[in-house]
Amino acid sequence: MSNHNAANQAAAQIQPAKGKLGVMIPGMGAVATTLIAGVEAVRKGFAKPIGSLAEMGTIRLGKRTEGNSPLIKDFVPLADLNDLVFTGWDIFGGNLYDAAKTAQVLDRDQLDQIKPFLEGIEPMPAVFDKHYVKRLDGKKVKTGRSKCDLANQIRNDIAEFKTKTDRQVMIWCGSTEIFLEPKEVHSTLEKFEKGLVNDDPDIAPSMIYAWACLKEGIPFINGAPNLTVDIPALQDLSKQAGVPTAGKDFKTGQTFMKTVLAPAFKTRMLGLSGWYSTNILGNRDGEVLDDPDNFKTKEETKLGVLDYILQPKLHPDLYKDIYHKVRINYYPPRGDKKEGWDNIDIFGRLGYPMQIKVDFLCRDSILAAPLALDLVLFMDLANRTPALKKLGMQEWLSFYFKAPTVPDGLYPEHDLFIQSMKLKNTLRHIMGEGLITHLGLDYYGD
Repeated sequence: MSNHNAANQAAAQIQPAKGKLGVMIPGMGAVATTLIAGVEAVRKGFAKPIGSLAEMGTIRLGKRTEGNSPLIKDFVPLADLNDLVFTGWDIFGGNLYDAAKTAQVLDRDQLDQIKPFLEGIEPMPAVFDKHYVKRLDGKKVKTGRSKCDLANQIRNDIAEFKTKTDRQVMIWCGSTEIFLEPKEVHSTLEKFEKGLVNDDPDIAPSMIYAWACLKEGIPFINGAPNLTVDIPALQDLSKQAGVPTAGKDFKTGQTFMKTVLAPAFKTRMLGLSGWYSTNILGNRDGEVLDDPDNFKTKEETKLGVLDYILQPKLHPDLYKDIYHKVRINYYPPRGDKKEGWDNIDIFGRLGYPMQIKVDFLCRDSILAAPLALDLVLFMDLANRTPALKKLGMQEWLSFYFKAPTVPDGLYPEHDLFIQSMKLKNTLRHIMGEGLITHLGLDYYGD
């Protein structure tokens, strides 16, 4: 069979992106409103989807000499932005225009250009429990006899949205919950569902959404560092139902920079003595993370990056005694304009020390929103692709996360460039194209 025929046969296995794609978002605050406003701005023609690999990125096919690098969105059958329909849940009242004004991410003149569209989306009452997010008070929350009752209310919301859309994806853009470790209630689906009935305290709101989502056969994306689907019960449900999951914790600012710089140090075999990271931010995320129990959840995902990239057990002379510290400070005047400082102490030949200082004055939601868009588009693709759908967890999307979910016994890959190669090779694979290894020996003849 020719390569062309093989590619056509592989692509034919993928269901087409026909009809409306419903995007369901628990937590319609800064990230969600920036995502939705950005999509509408692109649809209206007064913005470009900057930051979106799915929309603006290219993918090389074949040899470098062939000059064949189409846009990713022209290579794989992604949903068209015009077909996206949004809904979600939030604990605060008002429509999305109100929420976007409160978030103060986007300029008012930009918001006013799409004001009617945003005003037309009003979040549904959310599942909320202050025990898991102590710094917030829910004003628009669901009530029920048990967590099982609340989960079924979410399923009813999903069922209603299904009547208005052809396919659906859920992406968690809600707050970071308190730190939870896997417990007995998480060990099997049967125990988890019994725990829903019994109001088990180790079942957090994000897990309720994830369970309802998977039960309805809808892909689930975890944009926060919460435990959520990283438990056997929900992973088993994902595999049984043949529904993709992906997570966790959007890789936006400081950790994004770490996954760029740390691979560079390792590639050049430069040693690392310490890496001190601190952040100031004043948005709702910063307020939530001001609580130590919630910060610990975030800290876990941020601290693990360096160990996995640098592999100190393999390179003890360079990395075995790294001092790695991460701090997040709530500073309301800064709003969504997060600032991340990094002091990096490295050493080179004969142990001579050097320093690198990074001051990343970023915009948290501006960086997160295009990641959320890509994940929605790629997870919908995964759900239409038999070779990906059957996997359950979609490790090939680790490019977007601080703490990629992986099967037991497998360490997560954090190097941004390896993650990028994995993502693009996965797309080549499902389309029947040759993988790019960058070996390149065939350019030089015999």
